[in-house]
Amino acid sequence: MNNLTKMLAGAFFLLSAGAANAYDIKSHISLKQPGNAAVTYQLNSTEQSELPVTITTSERQDGNDIVYTVKILAKKRIYFNYGAELNTGYTAGDCEYYLPGFWYHRNLRSPKEAPSFHTSKAWNFREDRLSSPLTSVFNGKTGQSTSVLRQIEDGGDALTTHAEGEVILSGTTTLGYLGLDGEGAVAKLTFGYPYVETPRRYIRKLTLAPSVKAFAKLEPGEVKTLSWRIRSQKADSYGQFVSQTWEYCFDQLSPKPIKPLYSAEQMKNQLANYFRLSFVDKYPLKFNSGHGLRIDDCLPVPIMQVGFCGRVLLNAFNALEYGEASGQEDLVKNANAILESFLANGFTKAGYFYDDIDFGRGMPRDEDVVHSIRQQSEGIYAILLYLKYEKEHGRKHKEWEQKMRTLLDNFVVLLKEDGHYARKFHDNGVDIDASGGSTPSATSALVMGYKYFGDKRYLAAAKRTVGYLEQNIISKSDYFSSTLDANCEDKEAAISAVTATYYLAMVTKKQERQHYISLCRQAAYFALSWYYLWDVPFAQGQMLGDLGFRSRGWSNVSVENNHVDVFVFELAHIVKWLGEVEQEPRFMQMNDLIYSSLNQLLPVTNRLCGIGVEGFNPEVVQHTTWDYGRNGKGYYNDIFAPGWTVASLWELYSPQRTVNFLK
Repeated sequence: MNNLTKMLAGAFFLLSAGAANAYDIKSHISLKQPGNAAVTYQLNSTEQSELPVTITTSERQDGNDIVYTVKILAKKRIYFNYGAELNTGYTAGDCEYYLPGFWYHRNLRSPKEAPSFHTSKAWNFREDRLSSPLTSVFNGKTGQSTSVLRQIEDGGDALTTHAEGEVILSGTTTLGYLGLDGEGAVAKLTFGYPYVETPRRYIRKLTLAPSVKAFAKLEPGEVKTLSWRIRSQKADSYGQFVSQTWEYCFDQLSPKPIKPLYSAEQMKNQLANYFRLSFVDKYPLKFNSGHGLRIDDCLPVPIMQVGFCGRVLLNAFNALEYGEASGQEDLVKNANAILESFLANGFTKAGYFYDDIDFGRGMPRDEDVVHSIRQQSEGIYAILLYLKYEKEHGRKHKEWEQKMRTLLDNFVVLLKEDGHYARKFHDNGVDIDASGGSTPSATSALVMGYKYFGDKRYLAAAKRTVGYLEQNIISKSDYFSSTLDANCEDKEAAISAVTATYYLAMVTKKQERQHYISLCRQAAYFALSWYYLWDVPFAQGQMLGDLGFRSRGWSNVSVENNHVDVFVFELAHIVKWLGEVEQEPRFMQMNDLIYSSLNQLLPVTNRLCGIGVEGFNPEVVQHTTWDYGRNGKGYYNDIFAPGWTVASLWELYSPQRTVNFLK
């Protein structure tokens, strides 16, 4: 056998993974001559002609892992793409997958216009779409799982002149691809370098586009070394599999906190500029404009949202509390004006908040209003914080208290027999979207109502919601439909589950409390799985990279919305508490990572980070090839919603707020 034949035949491996397992890996290389279509060579073939490249491989045991390394040596200048597939031996129909922060189960909660099994059972993705550069598969029948984790050196990326088809990179990138293949009888995991996205690219919300295959250049004598860690383990359920895999990623990637650019007080001082400059006072409801602003001027628009994007009432309370503490009377005046206007004009005849209003169209008729359990709950959360604060300062608001009693009583009536809430409903209580995915958002509001008013009906209702949550969401590891502009697998659903179970753990005792702590921990793994444990690379000229942005500690949004943001609210301090009570140091380290990282893009004088006004923290941080129609990787969309980003960061830097309310 000549050297060429040995090289080609030697790229097919059975890698030992202990006595019971073996990894069946087949690989290929695609070579492109500029101006010509690429040619792909199967490297396990013994019938290939001479290639301008030598490929050597090695594998070594490292604990329970196999480290699979490929070295590609160019004999002359080449443009290449290397790929491999690992045949797991698992029956494909028994399998579900996990690609952190982007793919859960089979992504069947997502529509066919987003990556899911609805469109294809085989997908490849750029690594920067994933919160950890890992692809994995779980066999639900046997409990076996296999994962492939990319070993990445210091990151860098390169621009391309085209985004689809066969593209030659303009420089060096560290980005490869990871994927899954459940099309055949046996499940496979795919991986390679540089990146490939097939059968489609996901470029913006519910928009699939033609595939892309990137080619990297090697000069004569140049070597490219690539490594992946392959691991097998067993789990009792998909949820345990995700928990084990998240811990494995955390241990391997070992993310370290970032040196904070600003203190908590400096953050609040800058964010307070948003309270001042976004204030709108010419409509029946006064509010901080938080939704639909332009990044270049941040001028207010006539759109109000109680929760979700705007978080109007929470921002009003934050402005009041901060304004009084810092002696900024203009903030206090504006905050009180917002709250007074909502007391006078902010409720429908049935006693619900007006969720969102476009004042360009005028006040809506009550019968036309669409309520969401999430926004109503977020409004209750803000007002009960406000009422407790006011009471502590000797100020009572009987009318506000009555409004909250009416709304909480409505919650008791709305609760379904099985303990879930409809996601959206009319003012008369008739369901619009009966899905139960948003149910846990109501739990914290009910617990707070119990603590403030002492009404045990609210606590009983809260416990029923978590009964539903345990049976239908946590036990099935199926976190979905919490965000209001998507109905898919999403981070906010997992965060809501963590928050709900935490609130009940804080107001119960002994075995009941421990049960809620256990549920909280199970949900926490899924919430944290959306948070980046590594720094995605950027190319020179992409603003985020030029600013030195580090993605670790930031989180992807959902399967439908593929960008990172600062959505955290109470999660970080809950995770810290959970780490302490469960003696899980990884959770405490995640709190440190998130706390240190989310201040990186705060707009300040001489470092506006691409935003027109100081303190208006950006929202749609486009860290991969994704956009909402403008700008793409390394930038923001031109329209953003700073209302919720300011509220989220304010919660992050107020870690004792919930504890003080519930104690």
